[in-house]
Amino acid sequence: VPVPEDASVGTVVGVLSVSDRDSGSNGLVRCWVVPAGPFALEATFSGSYSLVLREALDRERVSEYEVEVRAEDGGAPALLGRRGLRVPVSDVNDN
Repeated sequence: VPVPEDASVGTVVGVLSVSDRDSGSNGLVRCWVVPAGPFALEATFSGSYSLVLREALDRERVSEYEVEVRAEDGGAPALLGRRGLRVPVSDVNDN
């Protein structure tokens, strides 16, 4: 779903769930967005994260973002999972 270019900072763009079946520190998961750009991940509750806007968008500059969410467990060696996301930006001020 396109995100309007006038969306407020803090707007939730997507919600995702991450899990690891291991127990203890091996089951702990760390998530981040690459490249961060105008987005950040916020933990909402156990295993769930919101992809939120951390800065204003400008469709005339960037009409679509390609980001990757990465998740890493607490094991040694750590296991890494990746998921690509496409975030289109919709125009709100053109006629």
